[in-house]
Amino acid sequence: MSKEITKVQFEGFKYLEGGVCAPQGFKANGLYCGIKKTGGDGNDSPFGTKKNDLCLIVSDKMCNTAAVFTQNKVKGAPVTVSQKNLKATSGKAQAFILNSMNANTCNADGEQKAFRMCELTAERLGIKPEEVLVAQTGVIGQVFPIEPVEKKIDELVLGLAYDKNEEAAKAIMTTDTVKKEVAVEFTVGGKVCRMGAMGKGSGMIHPNMATTLNLVTTDCSITSEMVEKALRENVKITYNCLSVDGDQSTNDTLAVMANGMAENPQIDSEGEDYETFKQALYIVMMNITKMLAKDGEGATKLLECRVKGAQDQDTAITVAKSVICSPLFKCAMFGADANWGRILCAIGYAEADFDINKVNVSLSSKAGQIDVCENGAGIEFSEETAKKVLSEDEIFIDVELAEGDAEAKAWGCDLTYDYVKINGDYRS
Repeated sequence: MSKEITKVQFEGFKYLEGGVCAPQGFKANGLYCGIKKTGGDGNDSPFGTKKNDLCLIVSDKMCNTAAVFTQNKVKGAPVTVSQKNLKATSGKAQAFILNSMNANTCNADGEQKAFRMCELTAERLGIKPEEVLVAQTGVIGQVFPIEPVEKKIDELVLGLAYDKNEEAAKAIMTTDTVKKEVAVEFTVGGKVCRMGAMGKGSGMIHPNMATTLNLVTTDCSITSEMVEKALRENVKITYNCLSVDGDQSTNDTLAVMANGMAENPQIDSEGEDYETFKQALYIVMMNITKMLAKDGEGATKLLECRVKGAQDQDTAITVAKSVICSPLFKCAMFGADANWGRILCAIGYAEADFDINKVNVSLSSKAGQIDVCENGAGIEFSEETAKKVLSEDEIFIDVELAEGDAEAKAWGCDLTYDYVKINGDYRS
């Protein structure tokens, strides 16, 4: 299966290359420092090669910044440190250091070491430690070795460049099979602005704040307050509508950094410019969300549930997420089995009010479409056609509630044999 997603085109927005380095003034770098060592020579990563495990993204100018984090009661040390730093600076940041292979979670010295990463970065960049965000991912409950970071921090900073977004994106991968990047160009106040993103996540992904590590960069000029508003409005309909396996990570982090170098009139209130910025943020967040779903651990198919005709958006979101989170439905999609009863079952236990007797359901892909349910009851369809439709690697589940105009989407993947294999020996 190709891990590339089908990008939806939006009028007034153009997709670009460059990921987090697409906007003006953002440099990045990634390298292997040896946080986790396995293999005969003691230097190989779990992937059998010296995969990047440490990265840094730095803006030429201070950024107005907002972030959302895991809602798990067990929070990784980097989450706590980043939250404290953003509070200390009133929503400002200039750099973001991230690592994979060790989550630095449930460790007595975790916060001390996470903040030490901020200090090491700040010392080399000539900024304050509180102006650095930190994120970490990997195995939970293992002591984090700070020594590899201390040894490689100079090389990491000296190697920063405006075109090393891929090196950074690779460094945050764990069980991910592909890097996840996207960037768009748009216009605000007559100025061309750019926004880029990178993400990491393959397993332990479930609402709410359903990802592991993510960064969005932009050169658009906007206040921290409006960045946070746009972020929270968009996370509800993108990342929080994603589920791979029902487990919520302890280290989920999504930050948006805006350095203002596009020199557009600063966005400080709602209006046309804010709506344009919010739409750009939706585009990059939605695309990364789909990438995360399609690269779910062991996944062979991207699933997108589209709910329409709801009384309100919250109802549409609840129903869409209920379908995407159903293990039985996910298994059926792996087997290309049009077992629509599992869809109705998941819709039926969604915690929302609607009349199940009005519900219509259809399944589609680039191979065609089949209608499987009308007014809450099954209808005849060709099993042969259904098999063809569900054998594609991107499947759409359309649910019509017929009670209003609200709509929402949720994303997930099929549940396969390989998911169990991957998670059966994750620590080794």
